[in-house]
Amino acid sequence: KIVAASETKTSQETLPMTRALFVAATRQHVGKTTFSLALINGLRKRFDNIGFVKPVGQQHETVENGVQVDKDVNLMKEFFGLKGDYEAMSPVLIPRGYTKDYIDGKILQHEQLKKIIDSYKSISSLNDVVVCEGTGHTGVGSVVELNNAQVAHTLNAEMILVANGGLGSAFDELELNRCMCKEYGVKIRGIVLNKVVPGKVEMVRDYFTQLLKRWNIPLLAVIPDEPYLGRPNLMDLEKIFKTKLLAGEIYRKTPHYSTQDTLMVATSLNLFVDKMETILEAPLIVTHVTRHDIILGFLAHTQKLKQNGKSFAGSLVLSGQKDPVLHYLYEMMIAQDLPCLLSKQSTFKTMDMIRSYTPKLHRDDLVRLELAVSHYEPFIDFDTLLK
Repeated sequence: KIVAASETKTSQETLPMTRALFVAATRQHVGKTTFSLALINGLRKRFDNIGFVKPVGQQHETVENGVQVDKDVNLMKEFFGLKGDYEAMSPVLIPRGYTKDYIDGKILQHEQLKKIIDSYKSISSLNDVVVCEGTGHTGVGSVVELNNAQVAHTLNAEMILVANGGLGSAFDELELNRCMCKEYGVKIRGIVLNKVVPGKVEMVRDYFTQLLKRWNIPLLAVIPDEPYLGRPNLMDLEKIFKTKLLAGEIYRKTPHYSTQDTLMVATSLNLFVDKMETILEAPLIVTHVTRHDIILGFLAHTQKLKQNGKSFAGSLVLSGQKDPVLHYLYEMMIAQDLPCLLSKQSTFKTMDMIRSYTPKLHRDDLVRLELAVSHYEPFIDFDTLLK
């Protein structure tokens, strides 16, 4: 059942006059949260108080007093020190089993909407502008009658749509999401094109500006790709393999490893040593836990560089289902504080999991957070957005 505008009119009339901006994407992994981070940072320079709400969340974390909130709420509140209670910033969470409970009638639609409206009122009463972040594309949440377009309409929020840069595919995806917004009577405040090939930024800006005249919607930003933001650090790898570092705790947050510097080693020791002589300062080496020769070669290479006063932040990922790390190797890793973690997967599977992983922003990863803000914010047309 689609909720018509008339059914939420009463709720809208009781909402505060605080301006609400709802950020949604055309699909997963397009940089919606990264854009929201830069958006909030820019708005804080123009208004005294900026609020944040994640009306419907999926991936949650436990914060103070055992409260569970969406992970993006934890990130935004802690990074910016935003006003408002955690519960108000994350009114509805959809954990495993929620959808079945909703279909079975154990959770009611009006109860969900009331939570969201009450939370929005609480946050908006403390702020000049509230940024609401959606979950995925505009249709996500339809199964529990809480899709992004519907929630944006309920909160009388203007939509900002984020898409990956390009022309044809980006426009086609935006059209689908625009139709969903139109169905619910949601105004689209503007379009953001993210992760655009740096050499094509001006071309994309020119053509997309022409395309958007069909809809009479402005282009708010064309953001060139920044590969560093897509590089995992050791905290990310701990999440991937559900493990903890054996050693090298001080390297959990930095560096961030590129796919070019992530190497699977199944060669002889001589070839590995020759390769290490040509590698930059932060390689991520993936090899089987029984390759004691490779592990020793890596330890020796690390020690040699440090003795020569050269910086080196390479790390080891040791794969293997059952084999333990030999005790004397483990002691050497501890002595050198060499970053190392275990994967229970095969070497090939381990490598594939690293390469296919899309890192997400985390409150403890200040390097990536600060880079995200400094890279994204200058490309946002705040004058057009706030016009």
